[in-house]
Amino acid sequence: MNNKKIAWTTDLHLNFLRSQDLEKFINQVNKISADILFIGGDIAEAQNITHYLQKLEQSLDSKIYFVLGNHDFYNGSLLEVRKKVHKIANASDRLFFLDDIPYIELTKDVALVGHSSWADGRLGNYDKSQVMLNDYILIKEFKGLTKAQRLQKLHELGDDAAAQLKENIETALKHYNKLICLTHVPPFKESCWHEGKISDDNYLPHFTCKAVGDTIRSIMESRPDSYLTILCGHTHSSGKTKILKNLEVITGSAEYGQSKIQQMIYL
Repeated sequence: MNNKKIAWTTDLHLNFLRSQDLEKFINQVNKISADILFIGGDIAEAQNITHYLQKLEQSLDSKIYFVLGNHDFYNGSLLEVRKKVHKIANASDRLFFLDDIPYIELTKDVALVGHSSWADGRLGNYDKSQVMLNDYILIKEFKGLTKAQRLQKLHELGDDAAAQLKENIETALKHYNKLICLTHVPPFKESCWHEGKISDDNYLPHFTCKAVGDTIRSIMESRPDSYLTILCGHTHSSGKTKILKNLEVITGSAEYGQSKIQQMIYL
């Protein structure tokens, strides 16, 4: 299973593309003959997420390993979107929803783990933050919540992601000493880039998941002979940071209406 060519992309926002631009992106991916496409979330929105996933499935030669982002739930429900995405991925041999999968072998030495994750409000200064994301208006589970109730929900979502990733990473490390983790939300302050700088305390609560970061840091500190690369997005700005000698995070950039490949990975 060696000699894999992988294209990584994130924050595609395909619903913002004109049909000819969507075809251009599909042709670009097919032209590079990638074996696998990683998608780091924000593929579309609740009402059309399955449409676009199935469009990619039908149009691309690559297998598609993906997580979801906050935009994928806009005008819908966390529960319902996950349910319908799980259903189409479960019925496909080319769509792989990583929230449902413990790990995937990429080569005999490298495995993929992943989870969509969610910002958990624990970094920066949530109490003083004036940021009001569309998440809190357009996603069913957040509608009508007070600021305090919203923070409780963010904690719950972040803790769920951390618990799942802990189990998956620890399981994968029993068999592989190199892992790639695909997620949407930056798990560390140092990986929450915005226009060349780290996001400030006003934005950090809404764009980072401390629970996931703390969990991954703890695991990798105890496994100095293993290596983990995290691929994330969400902030629409690129950056790369080394958290530990054996733990790095690469954050992808994006612009609405301009879906692109972030990076090629050769294994």
